[in-house]
Formats: sequence, structure tokens, C-alpha cells
Amino acid sequence: MRDTPSKSIGIREIAAAAGISIGTVDRALHNRAGVNPKTRNQVLKIAEKLGYKPNIAARTLKLNRRLRIAAHLPRQIASFFDPLRDGIREAAAALHSVTVDLSIRSYPHLGEGDVKLLEEDLEKDFDGILITPGNPNPLEPVIRRFTERGTAVVCVASDAPRSSRLASISADAAISGSIAAELLGTVLHCEGPVAIITGDLNTFDHGEKLRGFAATLATMAPHLTLLPAIESHESPREAYRVTLELLRRKSKPIGIYINTANSVPVLRAIEENGMWGRVRLITTDLFNELVPLIESGKILATLYQRPFTQGKLAFETLCRYLVDGVQPEPITRLAPHIILRSNLPLFLERLPDTLEMNNGTEGSSTMDFGPSRIRAK
Repeated sequence: MRDTPSKSIGIREIAAAAGISIGTVDRALHNRAGVNPKTRNQVLKIAEKLGYKPNIAARTLKLNRRLRIAAHLPRQIASFFDPLRDGIREAAAALHSVTVDLSIRSYPHLGEGDVKLLEEDLEKDFDGILITPGNPNPLEPVIRRFTERGTAVVCVASDAPRSSRLASISADAAISGSIAAELLGTVLHCEGPVAIITGDLNTFDHGEKLRGFAATLATMAPHLTLLPAIESHESPREAYRVTLELLRRKSKPIGIYINTANSVPVLRAIEENGMWGRVRLITTDLFNELVPLIESGKILATLYQRPFTQGKLAFETLCRYLVDGVQPEPITRLAPHIILRSNLPLFLERLPDTLEMNNGTEGSSTMDFGPSRIRAK
């Protein structure tokens, strides 16, 4: 006997199995209005059980237009957001069956200019938008206006959990904070204060890192005292200033967790105050300036948030929803990578080719505050 191909599963077969109309199935599969959550879940489960695979080409012809996607990302901090943009671009270039018009736009930094930029795109008829929320509160009504008109919004690198966004893709911020606390608790055996230098606690990602750090420090390293969190608001100048103030206190910290990529000005202040070796440091992400400091042991570890993977996965998640009607998980958290001196060589290929980034501009990780430079001694 000759094998005969199995009949492809379509909307008609799903409707028959569910005992509902074809129109209801179509609306449920593509997350349109008019279907209650119970029915939608039933349709999705039956579709998965039957092995339903949407015809991407037919779906595109049905749309009869290009897929228009915008990505709104901060210029600061370049060492993090530039590879995140690269991940988005690579995912867009890998699409073959769908034509995508991708618009990547920038604003100064988290919480500054993001609302205005998002409002400007309300009338541009985008199918989907990728955003990194700074302060979620003023963004929530704008996100709601987008979703009400059928534009899918996906958060990347941070979240606006109370908004109507479709999904959130980021490194697990609370776990990052917990890892930092455990590492410091392991190497710091005497009693003393530790500090966390963050960006802005209104940013969901930064707040979650503080939460994870504080909880783990209290349970796994009770001999260490957590000082009040220090916010740099992602400004290199402010990060430098607040670090100097911290180091000039009578009770100096014996450990510091810098939970953003805005770490170079903090390290500069530590160098100028002769604190190398007197304070254990954990940083965030990886860029050229950190390499000699990790190699020399001046930085104990850095927690790599995998920005390229975040951008790529966020774009792919959005496209699967727009093209295939695949409803994503509301929250996807990536495991952060712990980079130590021993495994640093495994990550060096991810670094940019040039040492200087953004020519020392305000958004750069190489902000120069004076004649000396950060170096491994």
C-alpha cells in the first residue's frame, strides 16, 4: 500500500471538534474580540491536540499588506540596548514568508521621552510595538489606547505588568538580585554594610532586582546589612556623584551590587578613592571596560542579562502572535548568566569590536570624568 498524506487540520476541523462556529474559532485563534476566555482556551487546546499549523503564506495574503512593527528603545545604556536592537534586527531579517517594515526609534533613557514617542505613533497604524517601560504608570493609558485599536504591545527588558500589554520578555530580575546577594554573602564573612546602586526604582526591572537582593540577603547572609538603595536614574554623572557620596560615609560598604549596565562611573569613583580590593563588586552585563577588572578579580562577577536574546525572542514572540495567532505566555523570564573570571573567555566573543562606545557621550558606558581611566592594576 502507498502511504497517503494525512489531511491538514484547518479551522473547519477545529470548529467541528469544538461544536462551535467557524467564525468563533477564527476569532479565538487570532485573539480577536467577541470570544469569552473559556471558549478561547477550549479552542486553543483543541487546535494544539489536532496539530493545527496555520498557513503563514495564506495568512499574509489575507492581510494583503506588510506587517508594520515599531521598536521604541532608550539610547542609554548603549552597551545593553545596542545588542538588544541587534537581536530585533536579526530576528526580522530571518523572516522569509512575511514582509516586515521595522521602525526602530530611540529616546534618551528609561523614563525620559518614552511616553511622547509612543503617543506620536498612535496614528501610524502599526501592527505591533516593542517597548522597554521606564516608569510604567504614565505608559499604561497609552498602551491601552494601542491595544484597543488592535495593536499588540510587547515589553522587553522590563515590564508594565498592570497594563494591557500582550507579553513581557526579560531576564529574571528578581533572580539576578538573589544571585548577587548569595555571591556577596558567600565571599563576605564579616559583618558589615552592603549597598545596591540602581537606575530608577520606578522601573519594574530595577525594583525586582532590589526585591530579590534584599530577600536573599536577609535569609542567606544575615550578617550583612543592606543600606538604602541608591538611584542613579541611568545618568553617568549622577552615578559617579552618588557613589562618591557613598564612599565618603564613615561606615563604608564592604560590598556593592550595581544592578544596571551604568557601572563605569561607579567603578571610576571606586578607583579614585583607592577602594579596589576593599569592596567586593558585582556588576550587570558585559562590555569591554569590565573585562580587565573581572580578569584581575577587582569585580567578583557580572550578571549577564542576554540583551541580544531578549530582543530576538521579543520580536519572534510578537510575530508569531501577529502572523500565526499564537497567544504567548504573559511573562517570559530568561535565566541570567553568571560571568566569573573562570568562565569569562566563553563570553568574550559577544563583546563589540571597539573599546569606546558612543564616543563618550552621555549615553555611553565610557563617560570620562577626568584625566584618569579605569584600568586593571
